[in-house]
Amino acid sequence: MQTATPADVHAAPDAHILDVREPDEFARARVEGAQHIPLGTLVERLDEVPRDRAVYVMCHLGGRSAQATEYLEANGIEAVNITGGIVGWHREGLPVTIGDE
Repeated sequence: MQTATPADVHAAPDAHILDVREPDEFARARVEGAQHIPLGTLVERLDEVPRDRAVYVMCHLGGRSAQATEYLEANGIEAVNITGGIVGWHREGLPVTIGDE
């Protein structure tokens, strides 16, 4: 499984971020512009995930996104797990939208 640090993903031009956290988690804090598909609905919404570029997968700490990354790879999608999830993203001082901002 490919992995990338939050800083690497933030620095990548036009990186497509897929957030697989639950809706309440996503509402509390998110990376602006991230696509949101909760892990529990990923199988039925697979056709919404881009196949023409790498997809960087994020969750809270990296566990659920690792599962999603493996699933996406098994379905022919280039997927990269973001290490540390949104917690790591925030700890690295990268921009996060909190609540309804």
